[in-house]
Amino acid sequence: MTSIVKFIPRDKIEAEAVKTLCDYGRKYGDVVSPPVPAEEIIESLLGLTLGFDDLPEVLKTPGVLGATWVLDRKVLIDETLDPEVYPQKEGRFRFTVAHEIGHWQLHSHLYLTNEKQMKLFDMDDKPSIVCRAKDRKEPMEWQADVFAGYLLMPEEMIRKSWLEKYGMNEPYVAATEIGRLSTKLGLGEDNTPTVEIAREIAKDFKVSGQAMQIRLIGMGLIQVRDQGPSIFDGGVDDTN
Repeated sequence: MTSIVKFIPRDKIEAEAVKTLCDYGRKYGDVVSPPVPAEEIIESLLGLTLGFDDLPEVLKTPGVLGATWVLDRKVLIDETLDPEVYPQKEGRFRFTVAHEIGHWQLHSHLYLTNEKQMKLFDMDDKPSIVCRAKDRKEPMEWQADVFAGYLLMPEEMIRKSWLEKYGMNEPYVAATEIGRLSTKLGLGEDNTPTVEIAREIAKDFKVSGQAMQIRLIGMGLIQVRDQGPSIFDGGVDDTN
């Protein structure tokens, strides 16, 4: 199925994520502060059934984190991400739920438009879409990841949080902190550590620090290279 997925530019994916959040707001009340209610969106707005199961065992495929059955309107998340059992994985769970919402909003029509093809999937109860932890980022998976980031971390909400915490919209030049953390943790050049600012804001949005850092870099609020003076020139304590 990934071979027929058309390219979708980032701005179109962001627009779809914003529309999804607005649609939820019109029916259930505007979401004006984090965290974005991903579970309520998938169940109440989209009307999908959300549950947990041992997906690698059920699907006989290692590393499966989420799966969507389009005709059955069902989404299952691997039980190892259940935040009630593994609270430290809440960020990963929420991102996986948002990722599956992305598949539904961006890709479900690809299956629903060909009913005969869907019946072939349903004959042996295979899911329409399977998402694995180590998947090479095929277009469909990349698009769902991008959607998840925009849905869970809306730009307006991020900028408001940044302004409330740090007083101005200047970027944080993180080169010094990244270098210090990389040395401390023994990381290579291709493995960027998560800086304290990203970890702190991530707590409010209930996402991982890594996901938040990627979003902040994309918005230009974190710069990984020294590009001049910053309001954070005094440095950031990385002891926590």
